[in-house]
Amino acid sequence: MEPGVILLAATPIGDAADAPPRLRRALSEADIVAAEDTRRLRALAGRLGVQVTGRVVSYQEHNENQRAPELVRAAQAGSRVLVVSDAGMPSVSDPGYRLVKVAAEAGVRVRVAPGPSAVLTALAISGLATDRFCFEGFVPRKAGDRARALRALAAEPRTMVFFESPHRLAGTLADMAAIFGADRPAAVCRELTKTYEEVRREPLARLATWAENGVKGEITVVVAGAEPSVPEVADHVGRVLALSDAGARLKDAAATVAQETGLGKRELYEAALEARR
Repeated sequence: MEPGVILLAATPIGDAADAPPRLRRALSEADIVAAEDTRRLRALAGRLGVQVTGRVVSYQEHNENQRAPELVRAAQAGSRVLVVSDAGMPSVSDPGYRLVKVAAEAGVRVRVAPGPSAVLTALAISGLATDRFCFEGFVPRKAGDRARALRALAAEPRTMVFFESPHRLAGTLADMAAIFGADRPAAVCRELTKTYEEVRREPLARLATWAENGVKGEITVVVAGAEPSVPEVADHVGRVLALSDAGARLKDAAATVAQETGLGKRELYEAALEARR
């Protein structure tokens, strides 16, 4: 590690053998190790056979605002600062974002030691489209808030990745089935890279029924994006007529709507003529 640099390092999401060499080296070289859970950090170091000689401090969501400036000042003074979360990449649904922001504002260099990620691992193994995706983190805990959040995503065309706790999984999947559609393809990825890893790829309604019996472990849910809706001429005739009533020639109005929707200009024009008869 370089003096005066903050290093964000990914940790294994299950199997300790996935720890990258740079993580092992950084754990032994860092002057300060900021860990989401200091006990889990020491347990991981033990499994890796690495001796942590630097000062270990807690860095989690409840003290992030206070701790971030402290870590930046330490780096400014020349310390080698390592930041790790319990599993995966810091700042991805884990503390780290505020630290990077404060460091950037202070002109302190931040580097990354990439590695395991539950988001990308679940996406890769889900069997769903990977060319475009979005990560939504944990959905809200309260039923009403959760339903509103899911309704806002109902038309999202990209594959969606969520984290969820085992005891809320059945309710979340049931809400997804009701809002996204019972037949929407999805995958529940449980205990990724661990001994009892399980991936179930089924429509949302069937996954919701399965989860009613209880599920244990770390959960990542991957849901297919919405199928693109095909525009219908009848749905856009009103827009053509409105433009015409506002002063545009009917053909010009049809051309404008055709450009907006991808529909045929001739079909829109003829449909508008028919509507006016």
